[in-house]
Amino acid sequence: MAISTIAGIDFSAPADLVAQQLIGVTVLVDGVGGRIVETEAYDHEDPASHAYSGPTERNASMFGPPAHAYVYRSYGIHWCLNFVCQEAGHGAGVLIRALEPVAGLDVMRARRDAVDERLLCSGPGKLCQALGVTRAHNGMALSERPFELLPAEPGLTLVAGPRIGISKAVDVPWRFGLAGSKFVSRPFR
Repeated sequence: MAISTIAGIDFSAPADLVAQQLIGVTVLVDGVGGRIVETEAYDHEDPASHAYSGPTERNASMFGPPAHAYVYRSYGIHWCLNFVCQEAGHGAGVLIRALEPVAGLDVMRARRDAVDERLLCSGPGKLCQALGVTRAHNGMALSERPFELLPAEPGLTLVAGPRIGISKAVDVPWRFGLAGSKFVSRPFR
């Protein structure tokens, strides 16, 4: 039986709700990672989603069971990490856009060739490089190694706004962040 609740998050819920609940959750990959400070939600009915046109070889993991990783290459350059939501076959996920680094900073700095901790995970490609996430992580369960998710502290204040770097459904306010975080990829307006 697949596990759909991890770190207090019910991954069988709609992506926009999961995206909000993930703010403040700590994600570790082989012990390296940080606190999620920025997410974006995507659903198969959303024209900006990889799932919009249905399952393909590239996006098959997005249609898999909830609480699994969907990893894809963006613009042929950067890996991007998403957490699959809703029931298997639905096609929804949450892009992990930015982390506040908290574990394995030396490893992240070596992988990213960066010193300023604000720049280590301030974007989906940067955070995958810092955490060592590649296509090999695609389809893996978030409840098993190398992943570890730890619950968020209660009472965090969230902000929301339009998603970044898309050309369709640009006004949908499904980008969520930790209010006041200096680790987000771009300020919220």
